Amino acid sequence: MRLDVFKTLWGDFRPWTAALEDLKQAGFTGIEARIPATLQEAQQNADILAGENIPYIAIAMTGGGVIPRQSASIEDHLHDLRAALERAACMKPRFINVLGGNDRWSATQQADFINRAHAIGQDMGLLCSFETHRSRILATPWVTLDVLPHLSPDVLFTADISHWVVSCERLLDDPLDDFSAFLDRVHHVQARIGYDQGPQVPHPAAPEHAAALRFHQHIWEQIWQAQKARGYQVTTLTPECGPDGYLHTLPFTNAPIADLWSLNVWIGQTEQAHFKQFMTR
Repeated sequence: MRLDVFKTLWGDFRPWTAALEDLKQAGFTGIEARIPATLQEAQQNADILAGENIPYIAIAMTGGGVIPRQSASIEDHLHDLRAALERAACMKPRFINVLGGNDRWSATQQADFINRAHAIGQDMGLLCSFETHRSRILATPWVTLDVLPHLSPDVLFTADISHWVVSCERLLDDPLDDFSAFLDRVHHVQARIGYDQGPQVPHPAAPEHAAALRFHQHIWEQIWQAQKARGYQVTTLTPECGPDGYLHTLPFTNAPIADLWSLNVWIGQTEQAHFKQFMTR
């Protein structure tokens, strides 16, 4: 099995050509980014990716921004998804990471949305992977475990465990914290180190956050092991340290305490070494 590391464009507002140079220098494989808002922009970025032979993981955001419109119905979210997939098709994404739904929905409603969204992706020839995210579907491990029994058996997930850590206000390492039913169906990892009071530590290399790093790496190993057992030839990981209150800043000046790209480079290169070690066991 091979690990492909993707560069997030969250917080990077430059043209995609500039991002490609960064990812190459860091030893990354491709780009993970939101689906462009227009078909014209999607085609332009498709040409850039094709010209450099760079793979793309598409992010479909439904029902508004990161925080969904509270009035948006399941039908509204599905309409947004279909429109996003139509724009993404020309970019030939490896798969679609779906940031969808609403955490106010019941487990039954979340399962309904996921099953129908999954079917839309299948109809359009695109694989959808459903992300764990606060304010969205699968916001906590407990609701996720309630949703799982109601899903089509071929539905897959994107694991961003940092959201669960802050939602539960603890590292989920108690003997009772068995998430194997979920981890066995993870397709993609978004790698950010959360801690009990936030979704992103100030720096993942800092020794004071070593326990949080070890916890996340242990989860990722369980995912890799499950993927090996399922016959995966390639696994994907996107270091996803981001701005918007995730990146710590100094009081009064709001100056960031670390360089965002350097945080993601550290995670990407550390996990490449970690994965290589994992595969030699």
